Amino acid sequence: MRFTKMHGIGNDYVYVNCFAEKMPADPAALSIKVADRHFGIGGDGLILICPSEKADARMRMFNADGSESEMCGNGLRCVAKYVYDHGIARKPRLQLETGRGVLTVDLEVKNDKVARVRVNMGEPILEPARIPTTFGGTQVVDAPLTVGGQTYAVTCVSMGNPHAVIYIPDAAAVPLEAVGPGLETAPVFPRRANIHFVQVHSPNEVTMRTWERGSGITLACGTGACGVCVAGVLTGRTGRKLLAHLPGGDLELEWSAADNNVYMTGPATEVFSGDWAD
Repeated sequence: MRFTKMHGIGNDYVYVNCFAEKMPADPAALSIKVADRHFGIGGDGLILICPSEKADARMRMFNADGSESEMCGNGLRCVAKYVYDHGIARKPRLQLETGRGVLTVDLEVKNDKVARVRVNMGEPILEPARIPTTFGGTQVVDAPLTVGGQTYAVTCVSMGNPHAVIYIPDAAAVPLEAVGPGLETAPVFPRRANIHFVQVHSPNEVTMRTWERGSGITLACGTGACGVCVAGVLTGRTGRKLLAHLPGGDLELEWSAADNNVYMTGPATEVFSGDWAD
């Protein structure tokens, strides 16, 4: 099986072009194997680039633990780069099918290769039951959540997958490996959640760290950064345009007042290709 290793600001996945390769019989099991950083290729999971009946390509994304996720913003930018650079669709604007529907991406091309991608991530989902979470009310904004004897104020957003945003004075000081698992699997999140700790520098700049559902600590989370942009507006901490610093790099976000959609802009990088013998 031919594969390509790619990353979006350090959020790295193994990509398989299912236009040319046979669809894996068990993608979940394959994701666990290839994602292993000692005995496999190494990555945060597996992403399949598949034919689509209603878009230029379809993205299917599997976490390092084999669970399938609805959406991955960094992964989607890499899919867009692959689709253009490898000749599947040579257009400056692509339509890509995901678990949350067909999304539009605009490509910044330099020297005939995609350098950056702007994604229309669609409208944020704020109704608690649709995120999903068992919190009551019409929105979850700075709601108290006690896990492991500590109480956090969480703001919940879905960008097709569930996110919980927690604001703190110093993001670097959070022991993510200790608190992440308990927050991800808290009973209020029936499908688990991605957890983000956010430090606000100004109304248009933040630093964030992520415990990603199914993958643990990751260098970046694109849908999470979009959720942080929305949460900042809901809590009055930041504005609709935001520069987010993640461990792997920066993302530009905008929650547009004109159409209520969230836009994410950032790089996509191809690292290497190879053959998986198993």
